[in-house]
Amino acid sequence: MGADQVPGTDADRAGEAEAASLFGLAPVAPHRVAAYGDHRDQVVDFYLPEAEPAAPVPLVLLFHGGAWRAPYDRRHLSPFAAYLAGRGFVVASVEYRRGAHDEAEKGQQAEKAGEADADGAGSAAGPRAGRWPETLDDIAAAVDTVPGLARGLALPVDPARVVLAGHSAGGHAALWAAARHVLPPDCRWHLASPPPVCGVVALAPIADFTTARELRVCSDAVDQLLDGEERAPDRLPLADPAALLPTAVPTTLVQGTTDIDVPPPVAEAFAAAARRAGQPVRMVRVAGAGHFPLIDPTAPAARTVADEIAHRARQAHRPTQHRARPTRQEA
Repeated sequence: MGADQVPGTDADRAGEAEAASLFGLAPVAPHRVAAYGDHRDQVVDFYLPEAEPAAPVPLVLLFHGGAWRAPYDRRHLSPFAAYLAGRGFVVASVEYRRGAHDEAEKGQQAEKAGEADADGAGSAAGPRAGRWPETLDDIAAAVDTVPGLARGLALPVDPARVVLAGHSAGGHAALWAAARHVLPPDCRWHLASPPPVCGVVALAPIADFTTARELRVCSDAVDQLLDGEERAPDRLPLADPAALLPTAVPTTLVQGTTDIDVPPPVAEAFAAAARRAGQPVRMVRVAGAGHFPLIDPTAPAARTVADEIAHRARQAHRPTQHRARPTRQEA
């Protein structure tokens, strides 16, 4: 629920109905599962086209949302992943570390949460949002590793047509992963050149951290990911996609106009920052759609999303040069 959302309003009831539609769908089992690291959350589910393609097809690296919190994993995105595979893509649905799972991890995060509370990140009650730096470690590792895993499994992927996509916090993951070459060279996630992808399609993304913090999106999830306001000045330049522009990576944002979970001003602020940086992005507004129809295969908005992914996948990746920014503090 958005920070300014009033329970019982029409928007609230519509959002609840949209969430019920998505989360009422049965999870869809993947065709293959592979690990991209040693942690139990460093896994990826592969969904394949129904018919064997005559030629290699685009690979969609898909990141789920859930405000970087542990209760929300890739399973709720599995019907949408299967839907995209039915549209002719190979889909890699990526899991990554979020909030704590077991008691040891909960204890570690409780200590961090107490520190963050002192910094103004909010209450430690309830699931925490993300882990620093593990959440970003996993996003980076997945993008670096999963295309090779797909080829190693002999999946019919075209390595020149990789699209990064994600919903909500996963939209942040896709945008951030496309911008790692803009990070300072001494940052742990820095890449020397843009990633070998042909584009990004970010759905209702937490794309501009300043605006998301102002709106207290997803119950202050951004501050929790950053471990509190005190750490934000150092970490925002490393984690905020709106601070990592231009990227030279073709980018599309898809945003529901009635989204009350990640409201339209968040994506609009990113688009404005991109324009100021000299990189116009494609902004697709889905009238009357909230947060969840974009990934609900029973909703018309999902077709719009699939079309936008197909649009980005038509242009094969070609290496580009990018001038690095001045060094900032290492993560």
